[in-house]
Amino acid sequence: MELSSLLVPNAVRVVGQFTSKKRLFQELGEIAAQAYGMQSALVVDGLQERETLGPTGVGHGIALPHARLEDLTRIAGIFIRLERPLDYDSVDRQPVDLVFGLLAPKDSGVDHLKALALVSRTMRDQGVVSKLRANTDPAKLHAILTEARAPQAA
Repeated sequence: MELSSLLVPNAVRVVGQFTSKKRLFQELGEIAAQAYGMQSALVVDGLQERETLGPTGVGHGIALPHARLEDLTRIAGIFIRLERPLDYDSVDRQPVDLVFGLLAPKDSGVDHLKALALVSRTMRDQGVVSKLRANTDPAKLHAILTEARAPQAA
């Protein structure tokens, strides 16, 4: 599995700021609707429902909100780089500026977990993260993410 199979170029955005996690999820839903033809409200509901199980802010300014949704046929990614970090209730209590949302079919099983692991490994790569934070062009951000070679799990 490659990030290039999960993330289309028009699902990568740079946004100034959000006032809340809910507003961020609404933006993720809007991008999912535009880039993948998903129903925005279902995406938002799925992300909020998953977030009630525990925050998806993994630390170091990175959040990986994700959800399994009915009626999806493939796993899809959305990436947002925030110009002003958002308080996200992350595990390290640091605000978030890099958000990689992952949406998967309800019955995706192990493929969802593999995709989440791939995104997580990629977003733990300090070289990738530094490049993401140094760029504001969505096309360049997409290239950085899809050309990254995440270390394989041991």
